[in-house]
Amino acid sequence: MKDLLRPDLTFRLNGRLWVETADDRFMGIGRLELLMQIQEQGSISKAAQQMGMSYKRAWDLVSSMNAQAARPLVLTQTGGKRGGGTEITPEGQRMIEEFKGLQERFQAFMQAEASRIL
Repeated sequence: MKDLLRPDLTFRLNGRLWVETADDRFMGIGRLELLMQIQEQGSISKAAQQMGMSYKRAWDLVSSMNAQAARPLVLTQTGGKRGGGTEITPEGQRMIEEFKGLQERFQAFMQAEASRIL
């Protein structure tokens, strides 16, 4: 492919990775970041704020992930003396680890292909 590209231009190989159904996206880099922020902040609201995202958007993403997962990835607790909170379940932690690994392998693949074709 290298010989098909103009030498005076700089090319790069670009791509993104998602896990999705025919109807909805389940996991991607943004949802991964949201899960990691929820884990760090202990709150959907704080995670959304940290990411510059509306609370409604973050809640909708969490709801979508939980609905598509075999078991919830995120648990929420409302109000009370301590003001409630949010936690990542063991399944959510596993999803973080699995998708991070998948993302790393995908990036390695993209780098290898870029070296080969560009």
